[in-house]
Amino acid sequence: MRKNNIQSANSNGYRIIAVDDEMGIVDSLSIFLKRSGYDFTGVSDPMEAVERVRNEHFDLMILDFIMTPIHGDQVVEEIRKFNKELYILLLTGHKDLAPPLETIRKLDIQGYCEKSDKFDQLLLLIESGIKSIAQMNEIKRINEELSNTYEKLEKAYLDSIETLRYTVEAKDPYTKGHSDRVSSYSVLIGEKLGLSEEDLKTLRIGGLFHDIGKIGIPDSILLKESKLTDDEYSEIKNHPSIGAHILCNAEIFKDIIPIVKHHHERYDGNGYPGKLKGEAIPYLARIAAVADTFDAMTSKRTYRNALPLEVVKEEIQRCSGTQFDPEIAKVFLDILEYHYDEIEKIMEHSQNN
Repeated sequence: MRKNNIQSANSNGYRIIAVDDEMGIVDSLSIFLKRSGYDFTGVSDPMEAVERVRNEHFDLMILDFIMTPIHGDQVVEEIRKFNKELYILLLTGHKDLAPPLETIRKLDIQGYCEKSDKFDQLLLLIESGIKSIAQMNEIKRINEELSNTYEKLEKAYLDSIETLRYTVEAKDPYTKGHSDRVSSYSVLIGEKLGLSEEDLKTLRIGGLFHDIGKIGIPDSILLKESKLTDDEYSEIKNHPSIGAHILCNAEIFKDIIPIVKHHHERYDGNGYPGKLKGEAIPYLARIAAVADTFDAMTSKRTYRNALPLEVVKEEIQRCSGTQFDPEIAKVFLDILEYHYDEIEKIMEHSQNN
């Protein structure tokens, strides 16, 4: 099944370049990836790799970190001067030798894993990358076809959102009702905060679209009913970055990207993917974070029932100032206390659709 999926991607012209100054690694990757159906190019000289990327089209790069004459992060730094779109996966000989998180974020490296005799983890990352690239290409195609007139732009914007939403919903049926409710809860909070119509619109669309990155998570992890392993949970935590990467090439999505990328940040700085803290977290993402967590707690899942409302309120209060922006948490607690009928309407509407 996996091989057929990869071959299908390859038939659409996807190209992978691998860079490692050890020819043995390059040869092993060549055998493994060509056998898996990929259009593969292997390079042992990092400087040559930069020129190959400059003069040829590649969709994804697999890059060793420790190389001569320059390391992998320097290769990426050179490439990012002329190519912002290339999807890059970094290989490291050991976790302790990986570049710092700040460097990975700065250079927009989409992921990294340790070298191994087995390539199962790398193959999962490649598959996720190919799915993200496919969505990026589709969004670029839509963007190129958009009319310059406002009316057609608005219609194409909404149509493209619905098309991509259906793609995610087909992969994870839970996402449909969840995303609808997060969107509505976010708008409700925004209204109580007195936000502008433009911000409310961004909250509405951002809520609908906040989990788009789950399309890049393997089904075996996304649909697993039992407890996730640490590695599987780490993979799930990639979905905000994957979602932001999918949307980054379309100007029409720029306002919702902060929500998509940062709705799992924590006010105390212990969230992901950026470990942003306090007001460094985009304001609308802080609103979506409260709405997202509320819906997760009040939804029935395969592994637990929905939590009672009083327990949910106590949890939001407890996490005010740590997980949540205290101002936003207070506003939402006021909604739960004095305007719960509006919450019930959202829940009822979700159940009927």
